[in-house]
Amino acid sequence: MKTTLKRLAAASAIALAAGLAVGVGTADAQQKVLRFIPHSNLPAIDPVATTGYVVRNHGYLVYDTLFATDENFKIQPQMVDKWTTSADGLRWEFTLRDGMKFHDGTPVKGADAAASIRRWTARDSFGQTLAASVDSYETVNDLTFAIKLKTPFPLMIDALGKLSSQVPFIMPERIANTDPATPITDATGSGPFRFVRDQWVPGQRAVYERFADYKPRSEAPSWAAGGKVVKVDRVEWRIIPDAAVASAALNQGEVDWWEQPIFDLLPQLARNRDIEIKNIDPVGSIMMARFNHLHPPFDNPAIRRAVLMAANQEEYLQAVVGNKEFYKECKSFFSCGTPLASDVGIEGAAGNLERAKVMLREAGYKNEKVIIISPTDIPTNHTQSLVTEDLLKRLGMNVELVATDWGSVLARRANRNAPEQGGWSMFHTWWVGPDLVNPALHAPLRGNGANAWPGWPTDARMEELRNAWLAAPTAAAQVEVAKQIQARAYDQAPYVTTGMFQQPTAFRKNITGVLISPVPFFWNVDKR
Repeated sequence: MKTTLKRLAAASAIALAAGLAVGVGTADAQQKVLRFIPHSNLPAIDPVATTGYVVRNHGYLVYDTLFATDENFKIQPQMVDKWTTSADGLRWEFTLRDGMKFHDGTPVKGADAAASIRRWTARDSFGQTLAASVDSYETVNDLTFAIKLKTPFPLMIDALGKLSSQVPFIMPERIANTDPATPITDATGSGPFRFVRDQWVPGQRAVYERFADYKPRSEAPSWAAGGKVVKVDRVEWRIIPDAAVASAALNQGEVDWWEQPIFDLLPQLARNRDIEIKNIDPVGSIMMARFNHLHPPFDNPAIRRAVLMAANQEEYLQAVVGNKEFYKECKSFFSCGTPLASDVGIEGAAGNLERAKVMLREAGYKNEKVIIISPTDIPTNHTQSLVTEDLLKRLGMNVELVATDWGSVLARRANRNAPEQGGWSMFHTWWVGPDLVNPALHAPLRGNGANAWPGWPTDARMEELRNAWLAAPTAAAQVEVAKQIQARAYDQAPYVTTGMFQQPTAFRKNITGVLISPVPFFWNVDKR
């Protein structure tokens, strides 16, 4: 069986390589082309409209940010040259670096930044918190804009420099004025790469070319901060959902970099002396099963608690990862190993199926159908879905698994209708650890109803605690509030944490300069 699979994978990779070579041979001969396999298809190009990491990764190629997070979790200026804050904390003024241009040749202005931040604050969890304090935006001159506040917001720079979804990328004002609820279709940015829109074929490829007019900072690169010096002419994303085919393509040198090789194939890749495997996930990533809080059965917190009690993280981790070198159980709602992680309430996640069955009966479950939407082209998420399907059936629930691609899952999870009317009951995903280290960043813990991350929980008490954390005067006070938040999370069960893992990446050894980061960055990367 293994031999047959290898032959099929090899044949598929050869056919794939032959097909992809058509029309790019000339370009390859004249340009330095980096071929990259992303973890999923790129179904859309608006990084404000979704928390999907593949769209975030696209965003970092195309856009730049006012501030950025470095490898020490410190916020550094990026597009901003200088900034000031008034004595009362109610006016922040930002001056951009001179000479920056958008891909259409127009200069980057303060009005572009102001419009971009305004649009971002309508969708992002941290941004929504900032928006509640904003009185107005003001254009001071071509390079300078100001944010006037109703109440002080000391975390301004933390918000504008956040690392991951959703990132406050800067767009031209004409695009940033698009209704936040309407996805943009024009990916004009000022970042180090230009999106080649007419070569984008969803499900097959996305293409980016070096932007010759990009002005990198002088500092050394560090995660999203520092000098974004581009060393290749072109980046081609090759969408290869079949892991065996992707592995064969990397082994044979038809692609240069596979973002997220599946764990089962790591030993095979490690045997190739021309391939390097690196852990790009130093903090770790958190897997989760998200409930739809709007409709039965998971509008009932007692039923959600029953599922939380039943879930055994070891079962998920063995199924998804297998190798204990790359995973551990994590029952904290804040990323394990970070300052706010705790064991408050973890008895609610004991992995006790028999106890969970009793809890489900007592909760009044009425055999409502649970529709799990699952992306077959993202193995981590699909495998979690299969484990949950089996778990819920053993728990005594009526379950239907709808398997499709990630783009379709993203579209369906935005549907707020009842599950039997095109909606859903559960989906699975994972978040990189830095996204879940504190309440300001932690979107899945929000209880702000219609504005919350898909699942849309309404929990006024959770929002009160989040505000208390934001207002806490000391780090020690923040820790105490975080414990209360975790206790509330175990009571309300907004989602089920299914384990923590570290994600390796794999690339050919003729590729140098890959930044070890929770986000795949393409500046500093060279190809010999």
